[in-house]
Amino acid sequence: MPRPELPAGIGEPSGDGPGAGRYGTAMNATAPDPVHAARPVRPALLWPVLAAVVGIALFSVMDALMKRASLIGGVWPALFARSVAGAVVLAPVWRLRGGTWPAPAVLRLHVLRGVLASGMASTFFYGVVIIPLAEGIAISFIAPLIALGLAAVILGEQVRRAAVVAALISLAGVGVIAWGQLGEAAPRPHAALGIASILLSAVLYAWNLIVQRQQAQVASPVEVALSQNVMIALVLGLGAPLAVAGQGLLGFGTALAPDALALLRPAPGAWPDILGAAVLSSTSLMLLSWAYARAEAQWLVPVEYTAFVWSALMGWLWFAEAVTGWTLAGLALILGGVWFGTRTPSPAVADPQAPPG
Repeated sequence: MPRPELPAGIGEPSGDGPGAGRYGTAMNATAPDPVHAARPVRPALLWPVLAAVVGIALFSVMDALMKRASLIGGVWPALFARSVAGAVVLAPVWRLRGGTWPAPAVLRLHVLRGVLASGMASTFFYGVVIIPLAEGIAISFIAPLIALGLAAVILGEQVRRAAVVAALISLAGVGVIAWGQLGEAAPRPHAALGIASILLSAVLYAWNLIVQRQQAQVASPVEVALSQNVMIALVLGLGAPLAVAGQGLLGFGTALAPDALALLRPAPGAWPDILGAAVLSSTSLMLLSWAYARAEAQWLVPVEYTAFVWSALMGWLWFAEAVTGWTLAGLALILGGVWFGTRTPSPAVADPQAPPG
């Protein structure tokens, strides 16, 4: 699930591409500069932009694979198995690139961000199992504005008036999508719970955006992705016995799983999708890392929003999910709010590529 970029002042380009809060890449660039956005893409930028487009598309297909795997056998076992498979894919790459055991301070960052990623991924995939994939992606675009609020609480940064207005606009967009879901003649079962789960994922992702700034300064993209897969697997693996015990205490019987091993074991029919998701996630990470190492973020940020198009296509092809007018209207409000809240108005800036005089 790729994501929009982090507002200026909270994060900075880390070289490991966008969208990784959940999947192992990073999103921390400013909104595109209109001075640069107005210029045509230079030939040297063509390949990085194409790499980013393909990377975002692969991430969107991965989301769809994980949704299908979760529908077959549950979110917990699908995410656990995908994380284990992702770690197996990335570990040799990390080692061949000279990877070594991280220092204690770096390891603490890996653990913190891995725990956040576990919550982000679990709640996101739980949400899109209930509501259409495109709607889940659209709602998740609100994360950068939540990051502004968390930055005020965690980092003591001052929240601009424009950020407050932007948050209200985007929240209105979420409300429009929710109204479209809950106001249907035959609403999806538990649709409200699915929307709430996506919003919780966005909050955790926004917190992750703040943490990743420190992590990106001390670890390579491959190490970040590997540590995230390892941590998700550990959190879900160690948490399985607690979850099984908790369902009994809460009176749910064996609704989640009869035992911890059953909670971690994917359904046989889900394995092709899980393995495909692990490969696509790692491939997308490398493409986005390559792209962000060769082009400024302001050229690649707009590519992030193509995720909605890919998600809508995957939802339509694989799950017969139609994109409604409510979803498009809500998406327009959310993206408008993100643009308003993350833009950096300033006097006209001279084109650095133009000759002096």
